[in-house]
Formats: sequence, structure tokens, C-alpha cells
Amino acid sequence: MVRVSQPGSLHCVTIGISNLLPGGANTLNHFDTRCVQRVYSHRVRVLSVTHGTCVPGGVFEATVEAAGHVLERWSLPLGGTPGLARSYDAVMIFGGSMHPDQDDEFHWLGREEEFLREVLAEGVPAVGVCLGAQMLARAAGAWVAPAASPEIGWFDVELTPEGREDPVLRAIPARTTAFQWHSYTFGIPQGGSELARSTVCTQAFRVGSAWGIQFHAEVTLAMVEAWVAEEEDELPVPAEEFLDATASRIAASSELGRSLCSAFLQVAAARSTQERGATRPATSLPANT
Repeated sequence: MVRVSQPGSLHCVTIGISNLLPGGANTLNHFDTRCVQRVYSHRVRVLSVTHGTCVPGGVFEATVEAAGHVLERWSLPLGGTPGLARSYDAVMIFGGSMHPDQDDEFHWLGREEEFLREVLAEGVPAVGVCLGAQMLARAAGAWVAPAASPEIGWFDVELTPEGREDPVLRAIPARTTAFQWHSYTFGIPQGGSELARSTVCTQAFRVGSAWGIQFHAEVTLAMVEAWVAEEEDELPVPAEEFLDATASRIAASSELGRSLCSAFLQVAAARSTQERGATRPATSLPANT
């Protein structure tokens, strides 16, 4: 099921979970939604910001839908205009093949930065993954630049002491192996905290109500297969070896992604409950059918 939830200039849809999983509806029997169901006081409105057809929200988008929330999507390359930042209860920003400083080639990066500045200023809970994390850092005034070396494949990630106490990052093990595909990194925004590291660079930060995660906790096997088909020349090992390693690790990675996203949604739902109980009127949401 795909339903347009807000017709108009914004490429914005509510997507059934079967559309987000490799294999479609046939995969639903193998996707244990009990892993992602949580008790929420109400449904929240989540905006998913994407940078291309091969870089969707994967496990994160599926987790939002499985939890019964409203999922909308803004694909920057397709244009359109999202609502005001404060009209959303949560914003998720995902990866892309471009770099965060390629404004000359991808003119919409500046527009994305403006929107993310609004998100940060309004205190809307946000989580950025890979390019999304880099764009959050840029919007918060931190530097973005090439990393000392690229990370493409499976790498160890370790939480910092702050990460082990963080309401979102503490949902994953203190040390884990995560999927990476990036050659850029970022500084910690002023007032922010580093939450995780690899041997190469920062892997997660928090500033205010925004989290940036460099590793791909949202990735699915189908997504990796598509990236390999497009960028095989970037691989550090032969494609078959790379995909075999991914196939053997993807189940654990998906569980990690569901845990992270569920923790983030709990933070967003708690803030939304507090806001609506104080000064913010409830948002009229479409039925989840």
C-alpha cells in the first residue's frame, strides 16, 4: 500500500511496511513486528528525507510504519517543499552518493541545510544517517570534510561514555560491528557530544534533540546490492566477497537498526506528548489503513 497523505508540491507518501522490505509482502511473515512495537500515547508524524531512489530509509522507515506512526517522505532530488519543521514530530535524514559540500553539482543541498537549521532551531527530534548526519553537522555549524580514509564495509564502532548513557545510542551494544560506506566525516557541533567512534572518525553525535549517525544502521541487503551495482569500483574487496559478508551480518544489523530507531521514536513521542499537553494542538492525521 502506498497512499499520498498530503497531495501537493511535496513528494510525500504514507507507505505500507510491505513496500519497504526486500521481497515485498512475501517478506512480512519473516519480519517480526514485535521487535519494533512500542506503547505510544499517540501516533507521531515522521518526515523521511532522502537523496535518491537507491538510498531510502530501509529498516528505519519500516520501523516507523510497524509502530503505527505516520510516515511521509521528501525526496530532495525530486523537488517539492516540506511543511514547517514544527509541523513534524520527528525528522529522519538518510544517505546519498553525493558529498555534503557538493552544492555546485547538487544545488538542493543548500535548501536542505536551511530546512535542517529550522529543525534544529525548533528542537524537533531528528536523526541523520551517513550523509544525513553530515548535513545535520553542517546545519549546526560544524565542519564537514574528507575523512582520513574511507570506510566501506563492516567496521567496529564503540560507544563513548556519553553514548552509553544517551537515550538513543544506549539501545545498541557498547561495541558492535556496523556497515559503512563513506569517505567524508564531520566535526562535533558546538554544544554537542560525541557518542561513538571508529578507528577512523566520529560515528555518532548529539546536539540538542538531533542525533547524527555515520554508520548505516538503516541498511538492508537489497540496498547494499543496489549500491554495489552502482559503485563496484569503490569496493575494497571483490563484489562477491563483499556481498557474502553483508549477507552473513545483515540480520544482526537490522536488529540494531530497529533498536536505534525505536529508541529515537520513543524520544520523539515523549516530546510530542509534552508539547501537545502544553501549548501545541494535536495534529490531524490520516487513518492508518
